[in-house]
Amino acid sequence: MKINKQFLPICKEDLKSRKINELDFIIITGDAYVDHPSFGTAIIGRVLENEGFTVGIIAQPNWKSVDDFRQLGKPKLGFLINSGNIDSMVNHYTAAKKKRHEDLYSPNGKAGYRPDRAVIVYAGKAREAYKDVPIIIGGIEASLRRFAHYDYWDDKVRRSILIDSKSDLLIYGMGEKPVVEIANLLKYGMSIHNVTSVRGTVYIAKTTDGLKDFVDVPSFEIISTDKKAYAESYKLEYYEQDSVRGKAVVQKHGDRFIVQNPPSIPLSVEEMDMVYNLPYARTYHPVYEEKGGIPAISEVKFSLVSHRGCFGSCSFCALTFHQGRTIQKRSEKSLVTEAELLTADPDFKGYIHDVGGPTANFRNKSCKLQETSGTCKNKQCLFPSPCKNLIVSHKEYLDLLRKIRNIKGIKKVFIRSGIRYDYLIYDKDPEFFEELCKYHISGQLKVAPEHISNKVLKQMGKPYKDVYDKFTKRYFEINKKLDKKQFLVPYLMSSHPGSDLNAAIELAEYIKNMGYTPEQVQDFYPTPGSLSTTMYYTEINPLTGENVYVPKTQKEKNMQRALLQFNLPENYNIVKEALIKAGREDLIGHDKKCLIPLQRQNNNKHHSKNLNNEFINKKQDSKNLNNEFQNKKHNKTTINKK
Repeated sequence: MKINKQFLPICKEDLKSRKINELDFIIITGDAYVDHPSFGTAIIGRVLENEGFTVGIIAQPNWKSVDDFRQLGKPKLGFLINSGNIDSMVNHYTAAKKKRHEDLYSPNGKAGYRPDRAVIVYAGKAREAYKDVPIIIGGIEASLRRFAHYDYWDDKVRRSILIDSKSDLLIYGMGEKPVVEIANLLKYGMSIHNVTSVRGTVYIAKTTDGLKDFVDVPSFEIISTDKKAYAESYKLEYYEQDSVRGKAVVQKHGDRFIVQNPPSIPLSVEEMDMVYNLPYARTYHPVYEEKGGIPAISEVKFSLVSHRGCFGSCSFCALTFHQGRTIQKRSEKSLVTEAELLTADPDFKGYIHDVGGPTANFRNKSCKLQETSGTCKNKQCLFPSPCKNLIVSHKEYLDLLRKIRNIKGIKKVFIRSGIRYDYLIYDKDPEFFEELCKYHISGQLKVAPEHISNKVLKQMGKPYKDVYDKFTKRYFEINKKLDKKQFLVPYLMSSHPGSDLNAAIELAEYIKNMGYTPEQVQDFYPTPGSLSTTMYYTEINPLTGENVYVPKTQKEKNMQRALLQFNLPENYNIVKEALIKAGREDLIGHDKKCLIPLQRQNNNKHHSKNLNNEFINKKQDSKNLNNEFQNKKHNKTTINKK
């Protein structure tokens, strides 16, 4: 593994210096160009380069003109288009649909460098630039919008992004295998319109004749008006996202059909090593230096991606639809080599920020049956209780961490990508838990119970409250044994489907018993592709068929969010209103169990603070007058001396 000092071409001067007359592929992306394996554009570009193809990058083009889309000339084989590491609408808007002012994937963290619905906009401009060039879309935005889907920002069901972008082909998932296969087919002269058999892709067909074994889901026209049909469609799609047992999925759009081929075969350990061992520059392109750099690199620059995939299957996470439930891992040797490489970086201070993936402590497939049968169709590995076939072991992950932290020049190895605490507590061997607390935490461990009401956790697909309580008890016991004062920081979510005011109040009472108020809470965000988003739109759990309560008004969402930070003075009125509405006036008063007092208590305190500030200001004014007098006196003395 080595660092490449040469980035992929971004301008015609780069092409000239490399003696490239015509690029095979041009990647158009909504992120700034960062040549690091945490960025999809870099991975796809380097994988294609490794296969002998020439690749150029057009990062964050001006979409109001076609000029930027022609800056590298006409690609020989095709345009590859993505919105960046995040869906462009999620990147631009908060859960309250307010415009964000920051974009960590853009120069100096400023927003405004990419359009809304970037994939659709970029595809249109690429088509305008060169009408006959194949357009292949991919990345998270395309992947999670490949079927007809509910769109939170339009508050309606939108067509497949393959239809709306008028592209030729869509790659879903991580994409290395499909993109190489497609590239070779195009290289040897196949028309893009005949590329219909590649796993991990979606194409448009005029007929289903010739398709043998597939799942037919309700059409766009039906699910856009019938919420029960939408829920059924999602369930059928969800069940086929497995590379071993998954079938093709077909969805009609007007007189055409969206055809999703089965998921791509997971990368082997050797293939994963190859992808991450490619010669990335491991930083942002130098053109951004004078603009303030790209903030997104800071957290990942000294982090290690150990694996992909997650068998946790949280309802609000769309990972099942993108990376899948099957773990794909790198070898220990590859990770140790990369860690050693990081120690040679001039900016390295001795700290590895993370060693993990979607869930840090998932290192292998959840059970041996997955090798031959794939993931279970209608059963989860951890919820509502651990499967009897689940293999619970941290030995390999622990061995990896030990090797990395013993590398010369490494002071500390942190774990920040998230620990699945239920999987941890199910491990009968306490060794990993103890070393986690001893070596891999800096004062606090962040975990994600998300909620404590079992009726909400049921819809989230998260372990029930007693599991979290067991984990916290053990966590503090271990820290006491180690004579360490380390804390737990729980991530909590408000307004998830299934959460009514009573559930939010139950969580608020739990927070009060914890003894501190969380600094940050997350409103549920209905992003494309997740099970929870389907529940939000349809008010039905598609996997169980049961009706689900969904808080939809902004007023109730504000109430639930405020209850999670009930003791903040600015939340007093809305918390009081929520408690009265729920008939929980017993929590208003001065009893120990109460969340808020009868009346706002900060008025006198605020008045006293104002008086104190007024006194300080007067004292400061007096000091300023005295300084002014002293300065005049000094000036006068200076003049006299002259």
